[in-house]
Amino acid sequence: MVEHDFRYTLFNPQHTLIECRALVPGRYQVTGNGGSIRKDDVLLVSLKGSKTLSMRLTVQTVRHLINPQGQWVATANGPAFKELEILTWQVECDGCQTSLDLEFAVDSSLGNKARQPAANARLEELGWRSQGERHLCPRCQASAS
Repeated sequence: MVEHDFRYTLFNPQHTLIECRALVPGRYQVTGNGGSIRKDDVLLVSLKGSKTLSMRLTVQTVRHLINPQGQWVATANGPAFKELEILTWQVECDGCQTSLDLEFAVDSSLGNKARQPAANARLEELGWRSQGERHLCPRCQASAS
């Protein structure tokens, strides 16, 4: 198993993601160029409409195309979103007043009740800690220890 980084970048144009579309929630069809993709490899792909978010997809099947050379089509499993929504909230550290523009993904079909848990999960990924309405950045957590 190899991890391939197909997040949007202009630094590696010969190793690109052409299309990623959901077939059903949790199952995706991915078309790309370069990278020698094989079954059980992991693809790291950017989320459409996001500046920083990506998702990990595990390749189930892959078909390498003869023409154009280097292009492939794969089916992969990943996060199951019925309706993907990218949100940005501003979070402020209660210790030092550092501000963070928190970008996170949520399944909008679950309604507003799914937003807070999704935001808290993303905050934890970034090293922040939240307790109720209070938030601490990684620097303030380290100085408190």
